[in-house]
Amino acid sequence: MSDTAAPGKIYTACVLVIGNEILSGRTQDTNLAYIAQGLAQVGVVLKEARVIPDVCDTIAATVNELRTKYDYVFTTGGIGPTHDDITAECVAKAFGVKNVLNPEALAIFQAVFKPEDLNEARLRMCHTPEGAVLIPNPVSRAPGFRKENVYVMAGIPRVMQAMFDGVKPTLKGGPPVLSRTVGCDLPEGAVAQGLSAIQDRYRDLDIGSYPAFRRGGGFWVSLVLRGRDRDRLDLAAGEVAAMVKGLGGNPTLE
Repeated sequence: MSDTAAPGKIYTACVLVIGNEILSGRTQDTNLAYIAQGLAQVGVVLKEARVIPDVCDTIAATVNELRTKYDYVFTTGGIGPTHDDITAECVAKAFGVKNVLNPEALAIFQAVFKPEDLNEARLRMCHTPEGAVLIPNPVSRAPGFRKENVYVMAGIPRVMQAMFDGVKPTLKGGPPVLSRTVGCDLPEGAVAQGLSAIQDRYRDLDIGSYPAFRRGGGFWVSLVLRGRDRDRLDLAAGEVAAMVKGLGGNPTLE
């Protein structure tokens, strides 16, 4: 990739959540939402997210598929000290390189641990695929890494967030993806036809409907509009609010 964003290009990304503990339901993933919001702020469109197990062939194959499909791939999980933390070696396999002791990572650990405490488990976290660049970890020091357009980060939310915040300013993207939300106290069936007609007139925007039940009972639907053109977004949101009001609802605009 060049150092500057290409004019008019839409930069895309995928998040790859790695871990049996996510698939088992024992651990709930919160990293996806954080990454998605951060990408929107820098104008990168998150197109896909997957959750896969700690199986090396699966990880390597999925990384290879996604890194050719999207501008950025962000992985979370599997870079700790235990036997099931295999993401680094699997990414190395995907790129066809060795997973080697990274001297910069080793220096970080040597500054933290006494020589007698630098055991085999901790040294596992000092290994990265050949040619990888470290992603700093200001929380617990053990770094992530980037290999070309694949960003490998921790699964622990606080650590992942710190890593992602560090790389976010370096990402190339377009104008930020903005959003407007029209709150609606009507059921989806009442607004579906009108909302579809507005989407047809604003093909450059993404318009979605997200229903819920309010505490105390009653329907509530969040009609969310997303796009890069603030004026178009405001105009469309105004039409959605007017449509809801015309159907007898009481819209709120955020």
